[in-house]
Amino acid sequence: MASPETRRLIVNADDFGLSPSVNAAVIRAHREGILTSASLMVNEPGCAEAVQLAKENPRLGVGLHLTLLLGRAALPPEKIPGLVNARGEFSRSPVGVGLNYFFKRRLREQLRAEIHAQFEKFRATGLPLDHVNGHLHLHLHPVIFKILMADAEKLGLRHFRLTRDCLARSRRQASGRWFYRISHAAIYAWLSRRAREPLRQRGIKHAQLTFGLLQDSRVDENYILKLLPELPPGDSELYLHPSLDKFPHEFAALVSPQVKDLVSRLGIKLVRYQDL
Repeated sequence: MASPETRRLIVNADDFGLSPSVNAAVIRAHREGILTSASLMVNEPGCAEAVQLAKENPRLGVGLHLTLLLGRAALPPEKIPGLVNARGEFSRSPVGVGLNYFFKRRLREQLRAEIHAQFEKFRATGLPLDHVNGHLHLHLHPVIFKILMADAEKLGLRHFRLTRDCLARSRRQASGRWFYRISHAAIYAWLSRRAREPLRQRGIKHAQLTFGLLQDSRVDENYILKLLPELPPGDSELYLHPSLDKFPHEFAALVSPQVKDLVSRLGIKLVRYQDL
């Protein structure tokens, strides 16, 4: 058990398994930088490579990046026709997906089946389940969250991302894009408040704050250098989308010597979800 004054930080890469570029960035950021965990997309082309790399790096905590939009499904289209197209792809419209999943009750058993299928694919990798979160944070969607909580024991859900960034701190660390940042801070503050008690009742652990949401793939060295001194006591998560092509600035931030030195000087303990 950590001291109440200890500052512990999970540094997580989303989209592990999406592509060779993402996989390479994740492993290098773990070996050479401050990355402690990654969230695996079990239906994407780079999944098998990601699993092999994770097994070669057992200190990397690997969780499930539950994907129910902007990606591929685990089940064939005929089993979940309301969720995917004929190629087994989810919709690319976050707003449309959110509304469909909320209002179309007939989709709920299809959602449950696909969620269980993705958990089963993760189990088949043989990797310990470090945590669960969702692509575009859809794990906090009221319908999906209700399924996850109802089936938490069966799914083996023990650690969970409670997505809640701090707008006040964000204002000191970055500027611009105010509509996006204010709206997302408000939406996820509400979703996280309603999720907190069900998680507590089931003994599912989470970090107190999740940084990176309000940056929207714009986490860079400067942002992290401003964030680290302001980390609150207790457990926090910083998530990124490092890659060697699309988001090289996020990879560079994770392996920055200045960032690594500041973590050490501030006495911040880098952990995985399973260490909470």
